[in-house]
Amino acid sequence: MRVEDVTPESPRPVRRSVLVQRWHDLAFLHWAVPPQAVAPFLPAGTVPDTLDGVTYVGLIGFRMVRLGLFNGPGLPYLGTFCETNVRLYSVDPAGRRAVVFLSLEAERLVPVLTAHASLRLPYKWARMRLEKDGDVVRYTSRRRWPGPRPAVNAMAVRVGPPIAEPTPIEHFVTARWGLHTRAWGRTLHLPNEHPRWPLHRAELLDLDDTLVTAAGLPAPAGPPASVLFSPGVPVRFGPPSTLR
Repeated sequence: MRVEDVTPESPRPVRRSVLVQRWHDLAFLHWAVPPQAVAPFLPAGTVPDTLDGVTYVGLIGFRMVRLGLFNGPGLPYLGTFCETNVRLYSVDPAGRRAVVFLSLEAERLVPVLTAHASLRLPYKWARMRLEKDGDVVRYTSRRRWPGPRPAVNAMAVRVGPPIAEPTPIEHFVTARWGLHTRAWGRTLHLPNEHPRWPLHRAELLDLDDTLVTAAGLPAPAGPPASVLFSPGVPVRFGPPSTLR
């Protein structure tokens, strides 16, 4: 199997949108872990994606803006909410690199129910807030439904200078052009497309999190290997396909 290269722009343009959205004010925290530690959490037919022998657990906080169907303008209220996800990195038999979500906290109940019903994505309804004060961005979340609970997150980052050329790790954890999920007895791949990430260095000021352990993973050991911030990008998702 030949694994596709990590590229800063999508190698597979989305020709027909089924979902549009914008991701704003993203904090990316990542810890290196052995591939065997996360392999049991991945959908059937996929394996951990690795860089220099390790893979990563990601904790990403952001604001979803104007989630909507097809090429529409998106919804200003129901489609705009805070989100924090725990994610892993996968490769399928076609060599496509992707993300796998273990949990996705979201502030709006309707998107949570819709994502559960359609793609079996592990969305959770939560009380959430994102606050900006100068160069400091704070994210808070407390899960409402479904469990397991307690599942909380409070983190703050200080945004630093823009990154002209990301390192291999920074490319690896951000340049992802699809997701893998298990739904209706099948493993699916959903492609996405967006402009090149505008990335900034960031400093982690504070972290109090149980989302990672609530997802079934061990608590992160030590500080993150990578902390990044992005003001965001517009995103288009294409229709899902079944792994062969």
